[in-house]
Amino acid sequence: MIELLFYPSPNGQKVAIALEEMDLPWKLTYVDITRGMQFTPEFLAVSPNNRIPAIIDHDIPGGPLPLFESGAILLYLAERSGRFLPHDPMRRHNTLQWLFWQMAGLGPMAGQAHHFRQFAKEKVPYGIQRYTDEVNRLYGVLNHQLKDREFIADDYSIADMASWPWVVHHAWQGQSLDDFPNVKRWYDAIGERPAVQRAMLHGRVRHSDAIGDTHLYGQTAAKMDELRQRSDANNEPHAGEK
Repeated sequence: MIELLFYPSPNGQKVAIALEEMDLPWKLTYVDITRGMQFTPEFLAVSPNNRIPAIIDHDIPGGPLPLFESGAILLYLAERSGRFLPHDPMRRHNTLQWLFWQMAGLGPMAGQAHHFRQFAKEKVPYGIQRYTDEVNRLYGVLNHQLKDREFIADDYSIADMASWPWVVHHAWQGQSLDDFPNVKRWYDAIGERPAVQRAMLHGRVRHSDAIGDTHLYGQTAAKMDELRQRSDANNEPHAGEK
């Protein structure tokens, strides 16, 4: 059984999509990052970067195996299932380069656009313009890649699963899919897949509030060290316990 530690952000949704598509036995454990569940000792033991998603494969020989970072998880699940990542070396590496494109480009830049356009308490025109323009450039890259192919790396793959949830919030990023017809065709087609529709039903996003902001923003190395020390102290055995 694969346990998915999940919150319904794009990075969480991409792994839920993969698990729904791959027909692996799995269960979902909800991690409410707006209420600090990502800072518990149990979660940090699996995801030391205190970010979702993470998985625990309870069935692997020598396991259980914990994994964090959504791209690493998608690669692991594709290899575990034998699906959605070609075996042919050229096609495999073509798929992986587009997976890493999403991890290094589309996800981080779209996430910054979300923050500066939707969530920042102070409107910063430079930040808004910078990340809106960069996401626009990346949509153009994707639109060009999809010009003569149905999916990003020819066949439907983990590269599509990684990228699609970030395009869901194109309006948050200041983008119109009408400007990118190949992306729109691809986006609509993937959205019709039953596994994708099932994955998008898992969990719900809590609207931003003052409590959530304290858990989502303002983290530093010093604050994380303090949280870890507090968690360690709270979990020390009491007298008479072993």
